Amino acid sequence: MSSAALSPTPARRLPLAGVLRVGRPSDIWFKPALSVVVAVGVPNLTLLALGRLDLAMYTMAGSLCALYAHNLPYAARARALAWVVLGMLASVAVALVTASLTSSAVVLVAVGALLAAAQKALCDATRIGPPGPVIFAFISSASLFAPQTLGQVPGHLALAAAAGAWAWLVGMAPGLVRPHGPERRATARALNAAAAYAEMFVETSASAAESAETSATASAGRDRARAAGAAAVHAAWQSLFATGARSEPRRALERLVVRAEIALAAPADTDAGRLRSWARDLRGTGPVPSVESASAADELLGVDAERAVGRRPLADRLGPLLPLAMRTALGCALAGYVSLALGVGRPYWAIVTAASLYQANITLTWSRGVQRVVGNLVGVLLFAAVAPLAHLGPAALVLCCLAFNFGAEALISRNYWLGSICVTPMALLITEFTGFQRPGELMTDRIVDTVVGALVGFAAAVVVTNRRAGDRIENALDTVERAREHTARLIAAERPGPGALEAARRGLASALVELRATADAAAGEWWQRAVPTERVLLAERTGHRTLATAVRRQGLHVLEGKRA
Repeated sequence: MSSAALSPTPARRLPLAGVLRVGRPSDIWFKPALSVVVAVGVPNLTLLALGRLDLAMYTMAGSLCALYAHNLPYAARARALAWVVLGMLASVAVALVTASLTSSAVVLVAVGALLAAAQKALCDATRIGPPGPVIFAFISSASLFAPQTLGQVPGHLALAAAAGAWAWLVGMAPGLVRPHGPERRATARALNAAAAYAEMFVETSASAAESAETSATASAGRDRARAAGAAAVHAAWQSLFATGARSEPRRALERLVVRAEIALAAPADTDAGRLRSWARDLRGTGPVPSVESASAADELLGVDAERAVGRRPLADRLGPLLPLAMRTALGCALAGYVSLALGVGRPYWAIVTAASLYQANITLTWSRGVQRVVGNLVGVLLFAAVAPLAHLGPAALVLCCLAFNFGAEALISRNYWLGSICVTPMALLITEFTGFQRPGELMTDRIVDTVVGALVGFAAAVVVTNRRAGDRIENALDTVERAREHTARLIAAERPGPGALEAARRGLASALVELRATADAAAGEWWQRAVPTERVLLAERTGHRTLATAVRRQGLHVLEGKRA
């Protein structure tokens, strides 16, 4: 290892350009938006009819579970949503029992910080999200500061459980109309990403010979496009591996993902138009395009081999997340205590603000902090404009909350700060379910807690360094090298076993995706070993050359496919 790899990385310049840039909306933005409106609306309107809107905070705990798992196939979604509901109930139970046993704000803040840290670690380890741990932190922190007696806890948990069951039904309902929708969307994204890389490869290859500067720019652009395509293909495989029984439509989707994978390895021989045509066909409800090839059986044997590998144990996935959990615990606790010291009546808002900041590295945490502050400040102004309307009566209050629920999910995929503009007034209005309050006081508390949570939370991220990021890069490099050598041995073999080369090729592709994600995360950390950029680029390029060689050895061509 070079000495440069051992030198500590200094504090980098924190970005401002692009942090608030508005992107394209998610292709399924309306699904979580409509789901949360139905999941929240039915319980809230029921409580409104019963005159018990003061209980809405407990039903919201279960209802907001409808925000999760929209990208998962329905078999996996059923399991994931069930775990989300159980995790939410466990968090609320701890919060309510604690609130019933003590009124000490110091203890409540400490428990809220520990809950937020546990929620962060578990959500990251299981990769449940978006929206990740922030919804759990929001509900559990608010529950900690809700007046409570021990005898009320079972009834309030029952309300949360009933709303959670309703949210589960809402999340599963689209499967009745389009049972393979999530897998089809994931496959379409992989095909489009592979087509984009193939098109860029052809365009830049023609102009790369003009000058060294043009060649370097073209190479960097191709690397980014290839990494994006590889990530999309990897996500498509994860979606397909999460499904239940392998029906013929799912096998057809697997063959399409193989075509996208081949296109990434052999872009010069790829018909990008055909890939995009297949992707368009997947967006509807018609049959999955049929892709036949001479080696289809071998391809699917490779899929069988990869399915048999299984996932890493949860404990192994939690280990690398310890620094992030420590950041969350420290940042949330300090934010809550500073809020208390300033006399703010709702310190849980500072806890939630700090909990929402923590991303994969310090640079991304900074960006999220800027987005959170800007979104919350604009959201406070929006609340000031809407408060007179919401105060016309309980029904107006509920309808305003539903509108902001929809707006938050419709906008948040374009940029986090846009979603926060709607989340902030929604959170302020929820506090009024027990009775209307003075808008000025609510707005002041929210602004103070937002600034405190963002500043203290980011300071904690700087103090708690993630020394394991460098180790993870070394491990990822070793994994790529082992996978590359294994694939090369099979390429050289006269007769590799059935499906062996296909499985090895896919394993190498997965290792390359993990290496890129690990390198990107480590690149934004401070006070650690410098990222071995040259080694990472070399490993990626040799790995992708091996993938291309494997494709040629298998005799696979994207042009073999034909539409049904």
